[in-house]
Amino acid sequence: MRIEVAGSTHVGMKRNHNEDNYLVLTEENLVVVADGMGGHSSGEIASRIAVDELGEFFRMTSKDQDATWPFKMDKQRNYDENRLSTGIKLANARIFERATVDTKYKGMGTTIVSVHFADSAVYVGHVGDSRVYFFRGGILQQVTEDHSLLNDYLKAKKLSPEEIENFPHKNVIVRALGMKEQVQVDVTRVDPLENDVFLLCSDGLSGMISDAQMQDILSRTPELEKACGQLIDLANAAGGNDNVTCVLARYHAA
Repeated sequence: MRIEVAGSTHVGMKRNHNEDNYLVLTEENLVVVADGMGGHSSGEIASRIAVDELGEFFRMTSKDQDATWPFKMDKQRNYDENRLSTGIKLANARIFERATVDTKYKGMGTTIVSVHFADSAVYVGHVGDSRVYFFRGGILQQVTEDHSLLNDYLKAKKLSPEEIENFPHKNVIVRALGMKEQVQVDVTRVDPLENDVFLLCSDGLSGMISDAQMQDILSRTPELEKACGQLIDLANAAGGNDNVTCVLARYHAA
């Protein structure tokens, strides 16, 4: 099994600094995107801690599978699911701890989406409203579910397209790293097929362009680096209201 990866991040057209971070850890078949939040530079700090801590946890557990984990394993999850969930929980603890100790970082937090290509399956772990999609046979499907107030409303009652467009709290997320001492991590398993492409992005991409537009670019542009650039350019052309980050990873069975 091997993966091809391309990733890029852009400040967007309206912001003066970038609070997104991403990680491509090829030796562990791990890709991560984090979208920070908080005043001044604290969002950037939170997203950087998130990708660094998750990456370091994967390096450590790869070298020493008997290493003591900071959280107990969930017996209902397999090793790979627990590994991804634990790494994200550790990142949450580090961010919460930093914000508690240093008052200038009070209230900082970050979303996180991560994809780990294991031997038998692909595991997607996430907290917040950054997204993971997978592209197969010309069709783009969303894997993650937004931890947002808007999505909670959508699940509770049907909203018209106009009500969704005019929803006053679109940017309110109900779950993120750093908000509380402990966090619930969603982990989803995907059984991959040859040439599946996984798309990880901050809401600076998914909030500016439609899933149909993303699908169209991936259908027409097989080169991952080129497709990544086109997706970001399209988000910026649509207004670029936020930082925009995109990582594409293509799965090969051999």
